[in-house]
Amino acid sequence: MNATPPQTRPTDAKPKLLLLASPDSDVAALAAALGANFEIVRGDPAHAAEVLERENCAAVVAPPASFTGLGDITGQLTATLLNAIGEGVALADRAGETTWSNARFRSFHALIHRRLSSVCVDAMQHFDETLARRQDGDQAMPISPKRYSIAMKQSQRYFECMVTPVLDEAAADPGQVARLAVVVREVTDRERTQAKIDALDKAGRELVHFEPEMIKTMHAGERLRLIEQRIGKYAHDLLNFDHFALRLLDEDSGELKLVASTGMPVEAMGIQLFAEAEGQGISGYVAATGRSYICANTEQDSRYVFGLEHAGSSLTVPLKLYDRVIGIFNVESEEVGAFGEQDRQFAEIFANYLAMSFHILNLLLVERYTTRQDTSGTMQGELSAPLNDLALEAERLREETAGNEEMSAHVERILKDVAAIRRRVKDVAQGPHTLLGVDEAMERSAIDPVLHRRRVLVADNELHIAETIRDILQNRGAHVVLSSDGDGAIKLLEQWRLSHDATEAYDLVVSDINLGDKTGYEVFAAARRTHPNLPVILMTGFGYDPHHSIVRASQEGLQCVLFKPFQAESLVDECRKALGAPPRPKSGRKDQGEAKGA
Repeated sequence: MNATPPQTRPTDAKPKLLLLASPDSDVAALAAALGANFEIVRGDPAHAAEVLERENCAAVVAPPASFTGLGDITGQLTATLLNAIGEGVALADRAGETTWSNARFRSFHALIHRRLSSVCVDAMQHFDETLARRQDGDQAMPISPKRYSIAMKQSQRYFECMVTPVLDEAAADPGQVARLAVVVREVTDRERTQAKIDALDKAGRELVHFEPEMIKTMHAGERLRLIEQRIGKYAHDLLNFDHFALRLLDEDSGELKLVASTGMPVEAMGIQLFAEAEGQGISGYVAATGRSYICANTEQDSRYVFGLEHAGSSLTVPLKLYDRVIGIFNVESEEVGAFGEQDRQFAEIFANYLAMSFHILNLLLVERYTTRQDTSGTMQGELSAPLNDLALEAERLREETAGNEEMSAHVERILKDVAAIRRRVKDVAQGPHTLLGVDEAMERSAIDPVLHRRRVLVADNELHIAETIRDILQNRGAHVVLSSDGDGAIKLLEQWRLSHDATEAYDLVVSDINLGDKTGYEVFAAARRTHPNLPVILMTGFGYDPHHSIVRASQEGLQCVLFKPFQAESLVDECRKALGAPPRPKSGRKDQGEAKGA
């Protein structure tokens, strides 16, 4: 706030003196006598207050009869002050009746006046009891103002009332409360703001809450979809945000990966943005600086890139975790100037919970990933010694039964099973770096009519996995094309799209989520650009999805997600379903792998 500088006179100017006299009074001689030292200002006592305020007089000279008017001046100035402070001020008697009040107090509704009268009666009783205890010897008992909160539920207005006792020292009983000084302040805006903050806090706690059963039964994509649904609900119900996008920062590439969006066009969702202060739009600026940003008018802000089709303004806040930016939350509106400082405050509170919820999701993913790896390694170590003993005993039996063909066959079967157990335990211990049940799947060499002559593109940066998938599918009659990275897979798809050559067409795409150079979603998006109905299956290790490809692709028609290590037969089943075939009968087979429809 800029203070108004005090008015000053030139050093050679004479101070002004207000000479009060009625128009018919002869004060010329007095004015002449005082004129040598003062600049005389003539005034009527009835208008003294106006003249004093206008002329900035240093002194007043008036006949005795005018001093009553001067008292009125003081009262008028006091009333002006009390009416200007914006709060209701009143004096109340012992019965709670108002004996004097300023204009603001008088403007309150009659219902509020009745509530205030009840408050005064309660306060008077409190002060009387306090004084009684003091008179009984409890001098430490303070006589402090009493604060009340008044809520008018029907009109949704809220007031804060401060009641102070006014003691009558001249009464027969000195120290008795004679009147009450009442100050009433409307706090509706403050209470509404606090109520919204409380609601955001409650919603935030629900946002990051996961029931144990939910964690056990849901895979990563399902949990992330649940979070997205909660975000959409709370953003709409509490903040009236209907057009927003949420991006998480990829620390390796610096790219802001789109995770969730509501009410945004497809073109805006496909924009690639990086956490850089210049040249990457408002989202890049916010992610790079860690500061929220209000764009009041998109047409006049050079940082604005593209979002809502008819966007007028936007609000972008960072997602922070321990002062580290992990993403951004961008909200847009068709109205110009739709967002203010209060919207920024609420969005920043909401963003804190968003950051925490995604942090918890990632912790769950990492915990599941590392736990399964540790468990697999432990199992391999625990089974190693018994299997070694079993193999040694079988070798002894083979020596003892030499020449007995029937017994030798049984021993050979035992040794073969021991070798199979070793291999399977090793496969399980490798976790997402292998597939399960490959030998059994390869033993089934019959051509599958659904897979026969179908061209399948397989993208995986682990050559062993890619070649295993190729062998399994080719064993059923499919023609498989391998790509060791995402860029190669996308180029093969683009090549088909541009050539329109039927011999280069693909019937199915199977891609890992983390290809090193690209994400599974990027391969999925390239497949959809090539042909809108091209089925895609994504794979990931233990549900780990750092770029949230599963959710993004699921929103756009992803067929299935396979979680490594999955059963080879599960892969065959999902490929058949993606190509339009009904599921095969299980025939008593129990798959150990995990496949989830997206």
